[in-house]
Order: sequence, then C-alpha cells, then structure tokens
Amino acid sequence: MIISNSRREAKLKVFVGMSGGVDSAVAAALLLDQGHEVVGAFMKNWSDTKDPVTGECAWRAERDDAMRVAADLGIPFVTFDFEEQYRKSVVDYLFREYAAGRTPNPDVMCNRLVKFDLFLQEALKLGADAIATGHYARVDFADGRYRLLAGLDRAKDQSYFVFSLGQEQLAKVLFPIGHLDKRDVRAYAADRGIHVAAKKDSQGICFIGQVELGEFLARGLKPIPGEIVDVDGRVLGSHPDVHAFTIGQRHGLGLGGGEPYFVIGKDVTTGRLFVARGADNPALFQLSLTVGECHWVSGQEPELPLDCESRIRYRQKLQRCQIKPGIEPGILSVIFAEPQRAVAPGQFAVFYDDDEVLGGGVIL
Repeated sequence: MIISNSRREAKLKVFVGMSGGVDSAVAAALLLDQGHEVVGAFMKNWSDTKDPVTGECAWRAERDDAMRVAADLGIPFVTFDFEEQYRKSVVDYLFREYAAGRTPNPDVMCNRLVKFDLFLQEALKLGADAIATGHYARVDFADGRYRLLAGLDRAKDQSYFVFSLGQEQLAKVLFPIGHLDKRDVRAYAADRGIHVAAKKDSQGICFIGQVELGEFLARGLKPIPGEIVDVDGRVLGSHPDVHAFTIGQRHGLGLGGGEPYFVIGKDVTTGRLFVARGADNPALFQLSLTVGECHWVSGQEPELPLDCESRIRYRQKLQRCQIKPGIEPGILSVIFAEPQRAVAPGQFAVFYDDDEVLGGGVIL
C-alpha cells in the first residue's frame, strides 16, 4: 500500500484538522511517517447536538477521540473554538437560504469559511507552514500553479466540497489521504493501532451532525405550512413547513397511492409545494442552468465558451456541459449535453476537466 503522497520534500510544521474520525487520524499519522512536525487540531464549531446514546454534547466525544489519537501518535494537540464564527458564517447562511426558498450546502460553506480560512489563519499565527485535513482530494503543482484534483477513491471523492480553494490556500494545504482508497485508510489505521480504525463515518450537516431537518430549521425559522399542488393545479394535500423540502424530494410528502410524487418547486411566500408524479417526469428535468458567485481555482476565469464536465450535487456522475457568458456580468450559463434531474437553486455546480477541479458557482 502506498502511504506517501507528499508533494513537498521539505519537512513542514503541519496542523492537522482532527475530527475524531479515521480519515483525519490517518492524515496525521501519514504526515508523521513522512517526517513532518505534526500538531493535532480540533475545531469546536457546534455544541448544541447531543449524542443519541449518552445525551452529552457530541463534540466532546469527537474531541476525546481526536485527543486519544494525538496521544497515541505522540503529537501535540490544540483546540480552536470557532463556534461564534461558525454560527454567523454557516448556520446563519443555512437559515437565510432556506428562508429564501433555496437549498443551501453548509458543507461547502464550512470548508470555505471555517476549515480553510479561520483554521488556516489561526494555524499560521501559531507557526504552521501548512494545514492538512482528511479530505479525499489531491493537490499538485504544475505549469506554475497549484491544481486541485479529485480523490482517487471515486466513491469517497470530496473535491466537490472544496472547490472554492484558491492558489494562496492550496499553497498551504495538504490532503494526505487523497491518493488512497477508503479501505486502505482503514487498513493502515488498524495496522498502526489507531483506535478509530473501524469508527463509522460521520453523517448529517457539517459539524452539526445528524439532526432532523424540520426540527433544526424550527430553531431559526417560523414554519410555513401550505398546500401540496400538482402540475395541473390540483390540491393533493398539505404539509407542515415548506422550508423542509427541496427539489427532487420524494419522502415526507404523505401522498399515498400509485406512482410516487416528487417536489418540483416551492413558494415560500404562500407555502405552496409543487409536485409531479413519477421519477422520470419531464417537470423534474432541465437542460440548462445559471450560476453566480463563481470561483476559479486558478484565480482567472477561463476563456468562454468552455466545454468541460460538471456535477450539480455531491457524488453525481460528471456530466458533459458547456459554460457560456450569462445575460448579466458575473452570471454564467451552463448548458448540459443531457437534461439534468432535480436542479436545486442554492446548491453548487462544480466544473471539472477530467480529474482537475476548475471551479464552480452557486446555482441560481
């Protein structure tokens, strides 16, 4: 098993974001094996979620696991308290987007504003040369610039979530496990005696964890109940809160009998939820979309029109597309070779050239 993929020969002081899981634990162990000076770092971003078994704050158990790994590896360990900034940057964003009728992606924003901004800056203040995380992505340097690449384990590739990294960040970011298969990561952890080798992957919202969406949204948004209406304008039923539904959703509608219904739209002013019957209903598909707030990893917008590939959600198979200038400055039009199912405004379209992440933008 190949365990080294460092793009630098120099020995660095690296702060590793340790979540308490196996991926970040192995990231720290690999860097240590490569001779780098490693510091384990835990980010306390959210303290409201309770462990379903113990009833205690879930972050404490995660930090305990991270601290134990650091102790076993013999590396220093620090804790950063970013909770106030996380609430403002990620949680408030999440509520704003749902209130506007869009479907946010807190994982993208958490990476953009917390892990690769706050964490990076604080680590540099403490003398770090670089930071590292357990993301399944890769970075290399070619033709005078850093490139962001997909993780080699396609089932675990997380390059979608880190598309907003730029040149200054990539110069100081390491992804030690990006070249590995998840099975190899767990095998290495087991061989090394890392106690979280078999720990299940975390689920749910970034740092918040696995929570019931409707219950969570009720903390910051007043529920807007309303009618469920089909494409012909017939009222089929009702729902308790329009915020809790997204485009393409099937479950939770409470509409029984025959072929299932899927959400095709919603109106947060009236509370109306629009649905269509059948997974292949044409109302669920569109051939093009527009994106804004575009970011390019190289730092420069490519020459348009650009033929490339894109995914509009995590783990979607890459889709052939062409990017063209939009009707307004800062807006781009993306035309796909095949119609795309369940395009959700607020999510991100990320663009690729084979393994390389070119950039992306928010779907309008």
